[in-house]
Amino acid sequence: MYTMIKEKELSSKELQAIKVIRNSLTHKGRMPSYRELMVSLEFKSPRSSSLMFHRLESKGVLKKKKNGSFQFIDIEEDDEHAQTINIPLVGTVACGAPMLVEENIEAMIPVSNRLAKPNAKYFLLRASGDSMSKAGINNGDLVLVRQQQTAENGDWVVALVDDGVTIKELSISENAVILKPRSTNKSHKPIILDRDFRIQGVVVTVLGKIGIL
Repeated sequence: MYTMIKEKELSSKELQAIKVIRNSLTHKGRMPSYRELMVSLEFKSPRSSSLMFHRLESKGVLKKKKNGSFQFIDIEEDDEHAQTINIPLVGTVACGAPMLVEENIEAMIPVSNRLAKPNAKYFLLRASGDSMSKAGINNGDLVLVRQQQTAENGDWVVALVDDGVTIKELSISENAVILKPRSTNKSHKPIILDRDFRIQGVVVTVLGKIGIL
């Protein structure tokens, strides 16, 4: 049985390795290879990466499975030391295009893994306009979005509509999907779509204007 190790019991290099592992699991859905870990941690050989994996195993951060691969157990974080994961900030996205293709990514931004929790994919989006001002989403705010194609009534969703990205409140009826604005600006109207409409993600939190780029 594995007991979660405390962050303070790990060296700075081990904590760096854990961040690389978290990023790989989030963005690639797999553990990093020895060579990928070598490059990220500036080791001189893949053997150093192998030794790092075994050190993390010995401390209970990794568990070796029957097929020889490793499973990530994670660590217990100290309250004063937040761990982060790199989340892509996406720019303008053309209608019909995948949200997270390389040409849409402006930067990779470190975000606490208490906001961007493991076992899900996330992206940051810079809001445009005032159609969700009553919900506290204003022009230029950064919004943390969990990437998924399903949502529930009342969720704030991200969608590709017409020639760009929109954030709206989701309302599902028997025959249609309605994207509702929440704005003090009365010019914004609901968008009515058929049931084949696909969601790009659900808003987790609004980070506001934090001076990135």
